[in-house]
Amino acid sequence: MAKKKLDSYKGKLSAHQAAAGINAAIQNAKRLAEDASLLFEAGRFPSAASLAILSIEESGKVSILRSLALAKTREEIADAWREYRSHTKKNASWLLPQLAEQGARKLDDFRPLFEEYSDHPYILDQLKQIAFYTDCLGGAHWSMPQEVIDGSLANMLIQVARTLAKDKQVSENEIELWIKHIGPVWKRDPSWMKKALCNWYREMQDAGLAPAGENEMEKLIKSGLSR
Repeated sequence: MAKKKLDSYKGKLSAHQAAAGINAAIQNAKRLAEDASLLFEAGRFPSAASLAILSIEESGKVSILRSLALAKTREEIADAWREYRSHTKKNASWLLPQLAEQGARKLDDFRPLFEEYSDHPYILDQLKQIAFYTDCLGGAHWSMPQEVIDGSLANMLIQVARTLAKDKQVSENEIELWIKHIGPVWKRDPSWMKKALCNWYREMQDAGLAPAGENEMEKLIKSGLSR
């Protein structure tokens, strides 16, 4: 008798559940990036590129899970889970290092990454498919992963994956503070959102959950991070 596939959870997440999901994604993103590096060292460039892209997608789950922690209505919850299980929604940040290299410093400078009609998430998803599979393209041309994905492309993707894969674990208290400050202004006036982000980070500092000193979120919003 065939086994029934596992049902995907589609309900609301508590602060505890959201933190657990974020930490799982962080750990797996780091593992995949490390595995991609091992394959790169062995000269297996297409497989290395594929795993790097999977790592980028795992890192992309973090922001989506934060939005799930804030979701209130059934529609918001359903939309967030659709994004969580969408490859192109999870890989939107893959050009972040490139934008930073080009001079992006303030929070608003990174807005193009998440514009609805941006095509870069689809490009990365196509690269993953090309790196994994053979395909018949164009004028009946057979695409071979080892002929399309070279070392320089694989290395670039690995560097992006390693940049996005973080070591820091998230606590339930951090998510509770996130809900407290961001929840009331979520998807409302952008200026309110920015103020709430600053207040959230400041209380994170007060609780010992973020480094003491300058409010780095306020700096990111107002003046931008240093190179």
